[in-house]
Amino acid sequence: MKKVGILMGSDSDLPILEKTANILNEFEVPFEMHVYSAHRTPEQAIEFALKAEENGFGVLICAAGMAAHLAGVVAGHTTLPVIGIPCKSTCLDGMDALLSTVMMPSGIPVATVAINGGANAGILAVEMLAISDKDLALKLKQKRQNDTIKVLEKNKNIEEKFNK
Repeated sequence: MKKVGILMGSDSDLPILEKTANILNEFEVPFEMHVYSAHRTPEQAIEFALKAEENGFGVLICAAGMAAHLAGVVAGHTTLPVIGIPCKSTCLDGMDALLSTVMMPSGIPVATVAINGGANAGILAVEMLAISDKDLALKLKQKRQNDTIKVLEKNKNIEEKFNK
């Protein structure tokens, strides 16, 4: 199975990426996690992106706040799918990071999840890998079924309490 590369612009993004790691662990998808900044360590971020495919990665996830250039820089140096997680910071409630992550030039896409959307980034990475892994696809279907059951149980409890 291909690995997922997880890059964060700062270790302050770690709480968001722990949600990503939890999802990947749940699906038994191998991953590596690194702190590489598009601005403070651009050479290392670019080198990681350039060598990602030959190092066994199938999807890259990049989380950053404010200017949030990490996902774009990485996407510009690999043909692997890149998922961007815009992170909320003290400025602009994360809207700056969202727009920086989603507004990529034609030809260099970044799949973008919600602000602080670490869990969905993990799910999206699993979905991408599941395209060529039937066992992983089955695990995804089972998770969806389990999630449906949980919501319907909650609905039943609400109905019993309020619908008389």
